[in-house]
Amino acid sequence: MPLYDLMLLVDAATPEERREAIVGEVETMISSGGSLVGVHDWGTRKLAYEMDHRPEAAYHLFQFEAGNDLLDRLNYSLKIMEGVMRFRIIRQLPGAPEAPPSPEPAQVGLEDEGDGRVAARAAADAPPDQH
Repeated sequence: MPLYDLMLLVDAATPEERREAIVGEVETMISSGGSLVGVHDWGTRKLAYEMDHRPEAAYHLFQFEAGNDLLDRLNYSLKIMEGVMRFRIIRQLPGAPEAPPSPEPAQVGLEDEGDGRVAARAAADAPPDQH
């Protein structure tokens, strides 16, 4: 069976019990029709752009082996599942690298999005010192 990655974005505003239930349902569906290889919780992260007026989502990566029938069930179920913002299933090529651990957010400008970003940008745009 081919190897797949499922990236699941769950609404961060959804109650914690519901988010856990969504992840549990996905794990159960995958285990019942395929082979679950790995589950990675990447935590709640700020989105690059808002989706449905939501600035954050809880990211979950599932790696599994499955046939077409399971892919069809996952596609259908995740489209109608309340609390799921987005999902993407990607087939991995043989010899593809393992999934990375939870990515760390960039350190520049996260603590102080206001003045720190402006100062860093101004410093980068400033002409070099000429002595």
